[in-house]
Amino acid sequence: MIYKTTNYRTFSPLVTDYIVKTAPVKALSDNLENERYVVQTLYLLDRIQEAKTADIKHLYPVLSKYNNTTDPEIQTFLAGIYRKIQVPDAFGPLIAMLIRNSINPPNTYFNPNEEIGGAILSYLA
Repeated sequence: MIYKTTNYRTFSPLVTDYIVKTAPVKALSDNLENERYVVQTLYLLDRIQEAKTADIKHLYPVLSKYNNTTDPEIQTFLAGIYRKIQVPDAFGPLIAMLIRNSINPPNTYFNPNEEIGGAILSYLA
């Protein structure tokens, strides 16, 4: 659920915990095709990678579809995922996102540049 006055999203903890434990990565990658569920799916993939219930590196081709997005929420979650999976091909799109956001800063309560910058630093470390 999203609230226009907050800088965070909330998702059902019961559903999230179940999905993270079962890690239906194929179903989630299919879910990325539906624009309505992209942010929630990215959140779930991030949690799955964090919990190490599945390795989602092989999903980079599906995730890369959103590399050129201007949506700050998608950028934030993508950068968080890229930080964890460290796919070399994701470094360039992270730089491009940061440059795009520097030229045209998003007018939103989310600050994707924070996560993007952290992901870039993680790649450089």
